[in-house]
Amino acid sequence: MAFLSDLWLPILLSAVFVFVVSSILHMALPFHKGDCKPLPGEEGVLDALRAAGVQPGEYMFPGAECMKDMGTPEMRAKFQRGPVGMMTVMPNGPINMGRSLAQWFVFSLVISVFCGYLATALLPHGAEYLAVFRLTGTVAVLAYGVSHVPDSIWKGVSWSITAKFLLDGVIYGLVTAGTFGWLWPSAAL
Repeated sequence: MAFLSDLWLPILLSAVFVFVVSSILHMALPFHKGDCKPLPGEEGVLDALRAAGVQPGEYMFPGAECMKDMGTPEMRAKFQRGPVGMMTVMPNGPINMGRSLAQWFVFSLVISVFCGYLATALLPHGAEYLAVFRLTGTVAVLAYGVSHVPDSIWKGVSWSITAKFLLDGVIYGLVTAGTFGWLWPSAAL
């Protein structure tokens, strides 16, 4: 953890810069505006979910108890009839944006810590800007952007939405890389 004393500033600032850029992308620009659509017949669906006693968690529908059930004619008919999907149910009450934003910032800090850790393991003090930029940028793009691909593979999230989050990840990776390249310790240390 000695690298933290050398890299605390680029770690902290890259997380701050990513937080600011992500806020602009998600709140000030219309880029992500249509990512989530309202549910048709929302009141009726919500009444049915309440009546069924649905608790917070992840759900798949139609749902099977085990993989063996997935191959039964009854289950195949349910899938054919539709709808087919996955649903996340959160706890009741207003969405706590402050808590979510704090968690996002901590997540950004964690990514920056790993970028710094890997960079210090592979690059010397005084490394050239471009070498630091390439390494930390690659790690950050993988963490911020590529991590969304499984949502399209396994959860049915549209590839166009995943592409937007990949682009976000590239932007966050470039911001992280630029910060580390700019503030990388000199060879004199």
